[in-house]
Amino acid sequence: MSLLILAKGFTLTLSMIMPIGTQNSMLINQGISRNHHKMTAALFVLYDVLLISLGVLGGSILLSQSPTLFNLLTWGGILFLSVYGLLSMKSAFAKNNNSADSVLKKKSAKIVFLTTLAVTFLNPHAYIDTVMVIGSVGGQYAGEAKIYFLIGSILGSMAWFGCLALGAAKLSKQLSRPRVKMTIDIIIALVMWLVAWSLFNTWMAR
Repeated sequence: MSLLILAKGFTLTLSMIMPIGTQNSMLINQGISRNHHKMTAALFVLYDVLLISLGVLGGSILLSQSPTLFNLLTWGGILFLSVYGLLSMKSAFAKNNNSADSVLKKKSAKIVFLTTLAVTFLNPHAYIDTVMVIGSVGGQYAGEAKIYFLIGSILGSMAWFGCLALGAAKLSKQLSRPRVKMTIDIIIALVMWLVAWSLFNTWMAR
């Protein structure tokens, strides 16, 4: 039974974080440039641990019942995702995009750290996926079962972000080709704008 609960936490977390989003897109770019990609993956796992634990301990109820918090997260997310998409589209069509060196520009650890905070905590979908969905499921368990669910969720996060970071770094030569990188940037921009639009529709329907 314990292993079954652990597996449930693992698979549920994977299903929530695997679709491309701000964290995944940032990690892909960091992996391609081999720029603090392992640190980025570790930070995203840490943030998942914090948010999932918050949800399991009852944070999902607070988030769903606070209109003010919902509005702040939603509009903060819409603004951030719109700008993020704009920057990604600008990068795709930059004049120096044909230079492989432009892809490999390094960011300082401080900038990478601050960006991980922004793409996580300014994105309402991070709260919906971890605090509300995963947290609500985990909150149904008690005692030892809850611990196994948390462990499974953490392992799911570690497996996905670890594989994504190492995979992008391994394929950096192929993915950093100008046309491939341009395609990735365009896809990321479109996804960010689509998520921003979905947040706006959710706010309108509330």
